[in-house]
Amino acid sequence: MDKILEAVVMSSYPNNVKQGLVRRVIEAAKQPMDSEQCWSMLELSTKLYLTGDTKYKREIGKEVLEVYGHYHPEEFEEFFNVRFLLSLLQEGYGPLGKRSHYVLDYIQLGLQFVLESPSANSIFSLLRIEVLRKVCERPSPKQCAKISKLLTQHPQCIPTGKHQVLFCQQLIRCIGQFQCISEGEEDIMEFLEQVNKVSGLLQRIWRTQTSAILPSLKELFTIISSTEEQEAPSNALASVVQFVPLELMDGVIRNLTNDDSITDVQMMTAIGRMIDWVSWPLGKNIDKWIIALLKGLAAVKKFSILIEVTLSKIEKVFSKLLYPVVREGALSVLQYMLLSFQHSHEAFHLLLPHIPRLVASLKKEDSNSAISSLEQLAELIHCMFFRFSGFPDLYEPVLEAVKALPIPNEDRIKHLLGQNAWTSQKNELACFYPRLASKSETGKIGLINLGNTCYMNSIIQSLFMASDFRHSVLNLTEGNSQPLMTKLQWLFAFLEHSQRPAISPESFLSASWPPWFTPGAQQDCSEYLKYLLDRLHEEEKTGKRIYQKLKESSLMSQAVEHHYLNKTLIEKMFGGKMMTKIRCLKCLNVSSREEAFTDLSLAFPPPDRHVRGSTSVLPVEEIGPQFIEPPENPSQLTGSPWIRRKAPTAGEPAAPPMPVETLGFQEPGEAANPLGGNAVGADAAKDPLSAFGEQACAPKDSRSVPDLINYFLSPERLTAENKYHCEKCASLQDAEKVAELTEGPHYLILTLLRFSFDPRTMKRKKILDNVSIPVMLKLPILVTPEENEEVCQRGKDRAAPGSGFMSVVYDLCSVVVHSGISSESGHYYCYSRECTDTIPHGQPRDGAPKLASDKQLDFEIQWYLFNDTRVSFSSFESVSNVTSFFPKDTAYVLFYRQRPGRQSCLLHEALAEAGRLHGDASLHKDLMEAISKDNILYLQEQEKEARNRAAYISALPKSPLWWRDFDRDKDDDSSSGGCSPAAGGGGSGSFHGLVF
Repeated sequence: MDKILEAVVMSSYPNNVKQGLVRRVIEAAKQPMDSEQCWSMLELSTKLYLTGDTKYKREIGKEVLEVYGHYHPEEFEEFFNVRFLLSLLQEGYGPLGKRSHYVLDYIQLGLQFVLESPSANSIFSLLRIEVLRKVCERPSPKQCAKISKLLTQHPQCIPTGKHQVLFCQQLIRCIGQFQCISEGEEDIMEFLEQVNKVSGLLQRIWRTQTSAILPSLKELFTIISSTEEQEAPSNALASVVQFVPLELMDGVIRNLTNDDSITDVQMMTAIGRMIDWVSWPLGKNIDKWIIALLKGLAAVKKFSILIEVTLSKIEKVFSKLLYPVVREGALSVLQYMLLSFQHSHEAFHLLLPHIPRLVASLKKEDSNSAISSLEQLAELIHCMFFRFSGFPDLYEPVLEAVKALPIPNEDRIKHLLGQNAWTSQKNELACFYPRLASKSETGKIGLINLGNTCYMNSIIQSLFMASDFRHSVLNLTEGNSQPLMTKLQWLFAFLEHSQRPAISPESFLSASWPPWFTPGAQQDCSEYLKYLLDRLHEEEKTGKRIYQKLKESSLMSQAVEHHYLNKTLIEKMFGGKMMTKIRCLKCLNVSSREEAFTDLSLAFPPPDRHVRGSTSVLPVEEIGPQFIEPPENPSQLTGSPWIRRKAPTAGEPAAPPMPVETLGFQEPGEAANPLGGNAVGADAAKDPLSAFGEQACAPKDSRSVPDLINYFLSPERLTAENKYHCEKCASLQDAEKVAELTEGPHYLILTLLRFSFDPRTMKRKKILDNVSIPVMLKLPILVTPEENEEVCQRGKDRAAPGSGFMSVVYDLCSVVVHSGISSESGHYYCYSRECTDTIPHGQPRDGAPKLASDKQLDFEIQWYLFNDTRVSFSSFESVSNVTSFFPKDTAYVLFYRQRPGRQSCLLHEALAEAGRLHGDASLHKDLMEAISKDNILYLQEQEKEARNRAAYISALPKSPLWWRDFDRDKDDDSSSGGCSPAAGGGGSGSFHGLVF
């Protein structure tokens, strides 16, 4: 029968005729026949399957083998024996030079018919050895895929024990040599499928034998870190990493980056080749492993490797954004590489020529992937603009390309830069060795204490967190006309952009040092603040005027424009005006004098003075004239003490001024208490803030900031030794003095006069009374009748009818705390937050700033605690309770920021317009270069420090290196299959260059 079949197959008959004849032979084979006939048919079918020169012949051989395996199992088992299989695997089949490529397919076909036979275990044992030998010979991707298919279908043939680990390692070496010779799309897809089969086998083995994972990873790292290969290993190795469980990532990266046996060149080579893996279209989690390794290197301060790798690879990663199949992973890697490379603009500037072309390509593609990538790319670009400003000529084409895309707000930018900086990566050794500590997780930078200079550090941080002032200082142009302001600009720029966890303010301290201060001694921070602001003001005022980037609104009248243009920056930001009036109680003549101020010094009322117990929250629109103390007649008309020119009757108390209102905390549902006997009424209850009625948990007999302000603004009797010399009476007379605020500053600085001179001890003592601090207060500002009428017409910041007062709202920005019992000792630190006019967590897409609601301004903005070099997250609750927990820690200097309103609208509009026109502060190149050089120096210092501590680090208890857990057989130490590793990979260009 075998002769008949062979004659039919070799004949020249048409295939349909042959098929009919073959079908008869196959049907006859299903009948019983002798062993010799079976053996002859099995030999013929084997020959046809393995050496047939056409697909048709191989298909006939396969059909005959399947029939005999099914209907003649005993004969098939006898034929398909161990010796025959060993000959096939070691010597091949067919004439020399033309060995069959289908041996593995043949074995896989025959195995299904001998699984239950007595010889099955012998066959499995043979195959377990032979597949290991095969992979050590570095077969082609096609043959490796066949081995993987065989072992996936018959897992009994997978090597076991230590041979299994060796098999995985050798399989990884095979993958490292894979090449796709053809550039045809079908061939490429076939190659990708082959790689997927091989890596899928590794995944199957690792699932059942997790102990094989780490030795496999060791082999993988050995391959990619090798510096001896002329060509890089194949990017197909990326397919292996995707199957490594992510829960192993932290341990692997930690041990890898702390292994002293790995040289810098090896690590640089490995990470560079891993970054090339973003080209591999089948890889999952590749970007996560790349970023994790980059972060691990940053944590151990190996910055030279990171710098070299970033500069050499970032353009290649950027180019992969053109290809949707690998875009997501490439964008993740690009984002981290750019956001972490903050010490210099070099990496970002490498991409500038390519950005407009990529943006145009993504816009043209118009897919969901392209749209999402465009938005993320625009966010990344604006982060880089913020970090490396001062290159308008280079940035203009890029800005034009992304102008229609959303712009992230400053909070978002700072968050991204803060969490991705190399110096932000946590080092597990930092707790043992503080000099390896990373930048604060807040993204903020501390100031080094230069010897009792915490008073200056707290003031500088408070001024820095006054965002409008900071932006104005950073936007100043380069010049030597204001040396102190220039030094402040440099200090602010380093606080904004340095990679150090803390910087030294030594240069600024020496320039701003009040001459009467004693070096090394504790000083009064309020005194320093007054001196500093005065110096800055006088420096500008005396003709050394700065270039003003904040353009005033074109809608201003000439008079108002002249008024603002003639103000110094200090006056614009911190300057207010106060009218002091003195009325002679005999002739009722009033003399007045208006004076400017940059802070209000608030004295404490005498202990016997009544303290107002509760306050209520009123919307600005409903503020009217109120009393500090409730009048006996609730219907009594009140207002400014001397708006009415009626002479007081004997014994009549002076009319108190309009009090300050506050916003603190109140339990939900608790009704707001009436203020001064005047009920709020139903309308006030409609205000969404009315639920936050009372000040923060203030005891009945405690003081509050509004109490101190109201005491400051209340009339003072000038009698006895303090009598007033009345010019009209031409003699000393009893009089009454009152202070009224006529212009509220943009930033209101309040100093609580806690230090008083004690004549008994001849020392300054500290008042330790707890003062509750409102997160928002409403300050009464005196307005002229014309201004009052304008306010009423606008319907904003409503003035009290007939009183001449309007209410201006202020939000708490910073609190400088003094810890101690004397001004000559103790310690200063501060709580701060950034108050802005826009919603803190997001920016409207149309670019128009949207005013935040009261509640957003008051409770959503993050608080920070600045304590010299230490910066941490905090909260308003901590600010409010600090004295309750630590009686010697008391609020001393407060910074409030004015909300936009009628009086402040001109400055707010100017600031908003400047923000739209200029965007982020543009630092001049000298300053940017100085920051970049210092950042590079810091990275070098940190890397040197980390390397010099190798002996210290090695002495610490640590886990064994991840690959040393594998107890290798001594016989296998030098065994790698008898083959040296060879390189894989491919050419470049077009789609094929993307993958290979």
